[in-house]
Amino acid sequence: MNDLLTTPILNGKSLADLLTLEFLVSILGNVLSAILILMIGFVIAGWLSRRISNMGQRNAHLDETLFTFLSNIVRYVIIGFALLFVLNTFGVQTTSVVAVIGAAGLAIGLALQGTLSNVAAGVMIVFFRPIKLGDFVDIGGQMGTVKSINLNFIELASIGNVQIIVPNSEVWGNIITNYSVYPQRRAEWTIGVAYGADLAVAERAIIDTIMADPRSLSDPEPFIQVTNMNASSVDFLVRVWCERTEYFQYQADMTRAVKEALDKAGVEIPFPTRTLVMQNAE
Repeated sequence: MNDLLTTPILNGKSLADLLTLEFLVSILGNVLSAILILMIGFVIAGWLSRRISNMGQRNAHLDETLFTFLSNIVRYVIIGFALLFVLNTFGVQTTSVVAVIGAAGLAIGLALQGTLSNVAAGVMIVFFRPIKLGDFVDIGGQMGTVKSINLNFIELASIGNVQIIVPNSEVWGNIITNYSVYPQRRAEWTIGVAYGADLAVAERAIIDTIMADPRSLSDPEPFIQVTNMNASSVDFLVRVWCERTEYFQYQADMTRAVKEALDKAGVEIPFPTRTLVMQNAE
């Protein structure tokens, strides 16, 4: 029993030394210090994280997504330093811990290459901001409104309000069509009239109808020209600018309005026909 109590087991100290009141008090002090450090670390991390996140929410000209991302990074970094201080309190060599974490991170990185590529792409998206929350975009054929931007994926809501999840690597490595960047869009129609129609009357009916709508912009100047002669129609190409937020409804409304105006003006809108010539067999 005496041999067991006197055998060195920790830093040259025997079990008898470890069971002394002085040692137990020092251990208790270290535990209390560790708890205090963690509490302070979590409080500071939460406070700074909220402050940075609120900066993006309070200022409309700042990107909220970027500040949310930065607030998360700051939070995890402070908590990580707090954990290192806790280990140092117990006498653990933090340099060796950092080396172990680095080696483990390398192994995990090799095992999760696909996930890390999404994270790397997410960082690029957050910093370069090709898309923002609320933008209406087309990413690799997937069209919808951006609902959230995470480090791993982008969440879209389709026109039919269906959730679409797109991995960040496919976002950053793909062609992005963003319909929400510019305040104005150009609406375009191809309108065919019969070969026997008066082109001047048809042109006047089309442009007057469209420009009478208050959503039509006169600057840039509207465009209307005959651009094609099909098998059964002469086609007008019409281009008029409008506000981006009104584009879809405006284009649909004008299609109907032009049809009704051409009918009222007596301009025929043709449909494909086929002429059959019958010959009597001799």
